[in-house]
Amino acid sequence: MAPARAVPPRAAPSPRPGMVARISLGARATADSGSYFLLLGTTVFLVALGLVMVLSSSSVESVAAGRGFLGDFLTQGGAALIGLPLMLILSTLPARFWRWIATPALISSALLQLLVFTGLGTEYGGNRNWLDLGFVDVQPSEVTKVALVLWLGNVLASRQHLLGNGKRLLWLVVPVPGFVILLVLLGKDLGTVLIMAAMVFGALFFAGVRLRFLALGAGAATALALLMAQVSSSRVERIQAWLSGCQTDYLGACWQVQHGTWALAAGGFFGVGLGNSKAKWSWLPEADNDFIFAVIGEELGLLGAVVVLLLFVVLAVAFVRIVEGTTDPFARIVTSGIMVWVLVQAFVNIAVILGLLPVLGVPLPLISAGGTSLLTTLGALGIVLSFARSRPDDLRLGTGTGGVPAGRGARFGGPVAVGRTVRR
Repeated sequence: MAPARAVPPRAAPSPRPGMVARISLGARATADSGSYFLLLGTTVFLVALGLVMVLSSSSVESVAAGRGFLGDFLTQGGAALIGLPLMLILSTLPARFWRWIATPALISSALLQLLVFTGLGTEYGGNRNWLDLGFVDVQPSEVTKVALVLWLGNVLASRQHLLGNGKRLLWLVVPVPGFVILLVLLGKDLGTVLIMAAMVFGALFFAGVRLRFLALGAGAATALALLMAQVSSSRVERIQAWLSGCQTDYLGACWQVQHGTWALAAGGFFGVGLGNSKAKWSWLPEADNDFIFAVIGEELGLLGAVVVLLLFVVLAVAFVRIVEGTTDPFARIVTSGIMVWVLVQAFVNIAVILGLLPVLGVPLPLISAGGTSLLTTLGALGIVLSFARSRPDDLRLGTGTGGVPAGRGARFGGPVAVGRTVRR
């Protein structure tokens, strides 16, 4: 009787191509999905709230200027209709794309900023920081914010071995950001300069730069800011009015601050009702822009103002979760820089209205009227969303030359990519 032949084990059936695609796409879409949807949902809610408040706060001045009841609202709504899909499109791009585009974007934005000193540049509120393109006005410094934070992320991530050397760090991060910020400063836009400086310090902090280096830089930056504040006579008046508690120049530098304070006080707890603001009837300058938070407090009351504050807190939580969840120094630094940009700008805007800071002309992110500001902020958030939905393999591509020295890794205790390994 012939021995029985051994039957080879049947190979497992290979998955169908469609199944592989579904598994791959599912892994990509669910990567850090909690932080992704938290940031996305909060952003959409803030934009929607901003559109409602721009409609309410701008209607009177829009009619007075001959643009009709919906004139300014339609402009802001158009920016939102472009910006929200743009944010979603940018969120699908791989992390390595942002590293590749960082330097060209910064060069292009610097050239765009230089155009404000030509015939195309226009002055508004004492600041020469706008380009009149005929059909639309553009603020190049907003575009520069995005380009600068990408450049910082690329440079700091690829040269982390230099961050512990003070002299090399100085030559690494001062000349290029300093030149870009100087271009904005020449246009006398001190508020935007302060936000950009905060972005730089935020990126350096989360890159792992030693605190003593940051303290020295902060001291030098503060001295320079105080010096530049003396250049503009209107800025000097606003600072002096703020220092005096706005008790001396009601019809001048204190007018806007006083009416902003009165608008907040008039709102009480529940507000006077949406659309019922009295301050917007030409009493409060820039009611739809820099001082829109005062109108929110008047119409929606303390309750509405607290909701806005809580939304920015939720936004901060989403940023922190994304920073903690990434293994790529570039993604961590860029996300941190954008987080500092949005949150510091919101803090400065609200602090001005509460009388804690002098008037600086900084809009409330995602809420204040301003097409360029809204588009660039949504674009920056799209970049962060692309990090939140990226797989670890996508993030590790092109992380540069190694990691940071032990003990100076990602702040918040996040993982740091070192070569091809991940140290936690």
